[in-house]
Amino acid sequence: MLEYKTIENEASDFFIEKKSRFIGYACPVKTQEEANAFIAKIKSKHWDATHNVSAYVLRENNIQRCSDDGEPSGTAGVPVLDVVLKEGIVDVCVVATRYFGGTLLGAGGLVRAYSHTSKIALEAGNIITMAQCSILEANVDYGFYERLNILLNDFSANVLNTEFSDSVKISFSVKETNQSALEDKLTDISNGKYKLKYLKSQFMKAM
Repeated sequence: MLEYKTIENEASDFFIEKKSRFIGYACPVKTQEEANAFIAKIKSKHWDATHNVSAYVLRENNIQRCSDDGEPSGTAGVPVLDVVLKEGIVDVCVVATRYFGGTLLGAGGLVRAYSHTSKIALEAGNIITMAQCSILEANVDYGFYERLNILLNDFSANVLNTEFSDSVKISFSVKETNQSALEDKLTDISNGKYKLKYLKSQFMKAM
């Protein structure tokens, strides 16, 4: 897998639906143990909640799990999980906490409410793309610095460090799939004056 979507941070958001309070929590996780620990943490925090519905999707072995936590079957855990799957997000755990407000929502209302809870939780966690990236370095004259920045932006490169001395040395990451085209373009616009130095390859956040 060259790239995948996940979330960057643990986060939460909430909304009110017919006096019921829905709080969505999302957390990046890598294993079932991490997912279960996060679910337990939220359940402990909201021990007095009516329901703590949960779902998680793991990249390794394509594991998918969900729980209705007492809500009618199929109206809570599955909608939470479905949103994660439709967004194509992996290595994430979502917990949707509900405090019942006294008004029944019905099956359709529950599905919509839990789907929305999942969506706002994921958005709060900042959805990002993780990709196999090349870490590269360029050493250019000051007169070429602005053109290089424009080029890096065109290829969605992420500048990691910039050092100013007699020249400008920039280290940056770019998707491996874009590396060759970037190198060709740099050679073209600099008339072969500048080359990129390859440092390493790793999975990391892509722009």
